[in-house]
Amino acid sequence: MVNLLPERAQFTSFALGRDQLPWVAQSVLLGGHARVGLEDNLYLARGVKATNAQLVARAVTIVEGLGASVATPDQTREIFGLAAR
Repeated sequence: MVNLLPERAQFTSFALGRDQLPWVAQSVLLGGHARVGLEDNLYLARGVKATNAQLVARAVTIVEGLGASVATPDQTREIFGLAAR
């Protein structure tokens, strides 16, 4: 589906449950952005409940491990053309 996007299109993707954190890597590898949160996944590992902070920290580790960087809130607004608050 990524190949169907217009050139230079910005996209964000996510997955549910146990696929959430592996999908962070997949989205970055496809040139996109990712998001994580308890609304989509309650666990860090089987039987280990997560917090939003833990999910974000794990996602940051994945993104940076792939040689990419994590955008700040202001950078994110600029990337997606959103007005600053």
